[in-house]
This record gives sequence, structure tokens and C-alpha cells, in this order.
Amino acid sequence: MNILPLRVALAQINVTVGDLEGNKQKILTAMQQASQAGAHIVCVPELALAGYPPEDLLLKPGFVDANLRALQELIEASRAFSGLTAVIGFVDRDHDIYNAAAIVHEGKLYGVYHKHYLPNYGVFDENRYFQAGREAPLFLINGVHVGVNICEDIWYPTGPMTMQAQAGAEVIININGSPYNAGKELFRQQMLATRAADNTAIVAYVNMVGGQDELVFDGGSMVFDEQGALVARAHEFAEDMLIVDLDTASVFRTRLHDPRRRQERLQVHDDFVPEIVISEAPGNSRPAVAQRIEPKMPRLQEIYSALVLCTGDYVRKTGFKKAVIALSGGIDSSLTAAIAVDALGAENVLGVSMPSGYSSEGSRSDARELADNLGIHLLTIPIEETFSTSLKMLAPALGEDDLGLAGENLQARIRGNILMTISNKLGHIVLTTGNKSEMATGYATLYGDMAGGFAVLKDVLKTLVYELSTYRNSLSGRPVIPQSVIDKPPSAELRPNQKDTDSLPPYEILDPILRAYAEEDRSLDEIVAMGYERKTVERIMRLVDYSEYKRRQAPPGVKITTRAFGRDRRLPITNHYRGLV
Repeated sequence: MNILPLRVALAQINVTVGDLEGNKQKILTAMQQASQAGAHIVCVPELALAGYPPEDLLLKPGFVDANLRALQELIEASRAFSGLTAVIGFVDRDHDIYNAAAIVHEGKLYGVYHKHYLPNYGVFDENRYFQAGREAPLFLINGVHVGVNICEDIWYPTGPMTMQAQAGAEVIININGSPYNAGKELFRQQMLATRAADNTAIVAYVNMVGGQDELVFDGGSMVFDEQGALVARAHEFAEDMLIVDLDTASVFRTRLHDPRRRQERLQVHDDFVPEIVISEAPGNSRPAVAQRIEPKMPRLQEIYSALVLCTGDYVRKTGFKKAVIALSGGIDSSLTAAIAVDALGAENVLGVSMPSGYSSEGSRSDARELADNLGIHLLTIPIEETFSTSLKMLAPALGEDDLGLAGENLQARIRGNILMTISNKLGHIVLTTGNKSEMATGYATLYGDMAGGFAVLKDVLKTLVYELSTYRNSLSGRPVIPQSVIDKPPSAELRPNQKDTDSLPPYEILDPILRAYAEEDRSLDEIVAMGYERKTVERIMRLVDYSEYKRRQAPPGVKITTRAFGRDRRLPITNHYRGLV
């Protein structure tokens, strides 16, 4: 069947902050692929040329200038792609700097859109860097009126999209750097469907994919028709090129039946929504492309994929090739190792077992079995002799008595020293294995198990660690993580017969309290009203508050929740407010 609609290519690419040449080449490749597919428009994500988020690189004039030079090179290169319009995210400069989209066609820059709504919450601080845009131009492309806007602009029900649609836009292209958290995809889809239906316009949403420090971008680019129906969706957590034929004639037919739009059109000012003509005549007819809607990932697959993608990108983009992980035989280190192998390959992961006199034979054998199952090399470096020597060295200063907690932490710090020495010698990055429950309550040792370059499970509560471990085992013909690791009570094994429940409530109780306090900012009374014992809640709240100084010294880790420690949750270290009233 031959058709005459607008063909749009959504290029869901994985870029790197500051890699202007590499990002430019990725955009150029996307333009080539879109042109070969017969697309009229190709879109790349928000700030794709600079990488997102560039943070204080934006305060360097040289960086802004270099990004503009790279854009000019793309404009020149676009001459080679007849009939193709490219929408490119970049940093614009006009007295101030802007989060911008360039609209490029056959060697010419036809227009620039400046982002209007600058998010300044959670992980976002765009008001620190950018000036807000003031216009929302329309572009006539192949006889179709197209509005372009950026990320946050579409989240507002009466934002630039509304003005563009009222001015006649049949298609809205929204370019994004929208970071992932569990469950966000469904909320995002509902919002976009609502915007499309409310404005009787097709919405083409392209999102970034890949890891950038703590953030992971999940892709999942989508297209919705003018009635809010999902008509196309790209893969999640992978680069993808989504080619879609848009039925713009259907938009016009639908609008004829809604006389309210004629009144709204009178409210649009032409100076706010100027029209820029790129190509007036529709292109030649061509065979229709098959529309595809990639399936939505189930919850655990989605979270696991986010951890794998962000870990792999962090290691590679920071210049490392291999990782080293302490394997205790516990569930946290087992899951971390599995994620690392899936992200980097077994040949690029080194496991280190560092047993002490308190390490059970079961934990030692579990570490060996895990390494065998994953196909990674395992070093065994006992620490008992080093620990005994350290105690003798410290006895004149601290006495001969049992050091208690200090002695437990000393073992963790010996292990941390060993890992960092291996890292220093071999050039491997140390992946720490602590989870969010431990980081929240301070159940971790500074310069010990917290020592490393990236914290894979930093935003993963302990109960979720168990769920993800069971999920990972379901992907293999046989369990990768030994069942004995999942079944046994968690223990740091730093003293005889130690269990996590000696120091903390059971994780089934602890984790919901942590979620309520650290992620949702619920008060003591509100959490108690959820059915938890007041003394337990008070103790957990104190542990969270007192441990802020530790978390500030922790390595970055993958953000998977709406409120992660670090960029999301910013509390003072010196702080006398406890909120226990």
C-alpha cells in the first residue's frame, strides 16, 4: 500500500556527556538511517549533542562554543540527506544559554526552539543554568504543521504544546532526557495520551537511553494518535530507531468535529507561535512501514535492566574496562556480581573472597559456587592474619579487650584496603555491594565495604534485592545465585553467630518504614498509623538522620526510585532537627 503521511524517525540514542565528537557521529548515523528509511523528520533526544545532564560544563564558555561548532558541522552534513528535517537537542547561546532544539533541513538551520519549563526539583536543576524560552514556533514540513518542544514542556497541560496545537500543529515532537524510576513509564504514557487527546494532535515522544552517573534513561520512545491511542513504542533500555507513518489526515477530520478549537485559535498570538516554512508540498508516496509496539517490561525485568545498563555505562564511560567485587557469599554481593557480569561480561569481572575467622564454611562455598556459575575468576585472600596483626598493633593504644564494633569495622576496612589495592594495581573499578536499607540506616563501614567507585545497589532496598535475585535466577536454566544464598539469614559475619536482625528490625518491617520516611517524608505519627511500633519507627528515623555523613562519602549508584540518596534527597549533615514529634 502506498501512502502520503508524514514519516517520522525517533532516534533513541545513548550519548555521553561532553563527548561532542562521539555524540555528533551518533546523530549523523541516525540521520543517515532515517534518510535510508524514507523519513521526512528524524528526532534525537534532549541535549543529545552535549549529553544530558551536562551540569557545570554549561558554565564553561568553551564547552558551549564547542557544542555550537558541532551543531554547525551537522547542519553542513545535512545537505547530503535530501528531504530530511532533523530535530537536534543542543545548547544554544543568545546573550544567555538555552536548552534548545535545532530544526535543520538540507544544509540550513530553519529555526530553534528554546525550552520553556525548566525543571528544578529532584535530580533537575535547570534554572541554575538556562534561560527559559519565550516562543513556540510551528514548522511546515511536507505540508504538515509540526510543533517542537522539549521534555518538561509537555508535562504542563496548558504549556507550549497547547499553544502550538491551537495554532494549527497537527504533530507535536517532544524530545527528552527523562530519567528512569520504577513505575514512571506508565505515568509517562498516561500523561502523553492525555496531552494528545486533549489537543487533538499526534504526539511523537523520543527519549534518551543509557546511563549517566547515577541516572539511567530508559528509552521507550512512543507515538500517540490524536485520540490518545498508543500507535508505536520503541524498546526500553536499548538504542532503537522507531520509524512511524503519521496519519495527519485523521487529525484534520477529528478537528472538524470539535468547534471549540475555533474559539481557542483566536487566543493564539502569532508572535508567540510564528510559522516557519520548510517544505510545503507533500513528498512522494511510498510503501507503508509496519507499525510496532514493543511490549512493556514487567516490573522486575525493568528494574534489573536499569541496573545492568547504568552499571555498564558508568564503567565504560568513565574509562574502565573491568570490575572487581568482594564476594562474601551473601545475597548483596551475589546480585551485584550477576549484574556486573550481565553488564560487562564474565571475562571483565573479578571476584575476591576475603574470609576471616568469622566467615562460615557455607558462605565460603557459596562464594565459590557463585563464581563458578557466573564464569568469573575468583581470588581468595584470607584476612585473619592481617586482622590479628592489626589487633596487636592497636593493643598499646586501645587495650587488650575486645574492640567490639570497632573490631568489626576493622575487618571491613581491611577488606576495603585489599580491594582498593587490587584496583590500584590492575586498573579495575571496585563495585560496592551495599543496598539502600544499609545505606539508609548506616549499617555500613566507611572506608570498608563502602570503599569503591560505583554502588550498584545503592537505591535498592533489601527486600527488593531478594526479589531481583530470584528474578535473575529465573532467566537461566539453573540458578546462578545459589539457593542457599537466598535462603540463609543475612549476616555481615564480623562476629560469632551474627545476624542482621541483631542490629536492625527484619527487612520486611524496616523497608516499608524507610520508604515512608526517606522517600515519602512521612512523619512519625503517619508511619506509626501505618501499623508500626512507635519505638521501632523512632529508632529507624534516628538512624537515617545520623547516617547522613556516611552517605555523603559513598560512591554514586544507580537511581531506580523516586527518591534516591544523593541527588534526590539533600539534607544537611549538621542538623539538629529530628522530627520525632
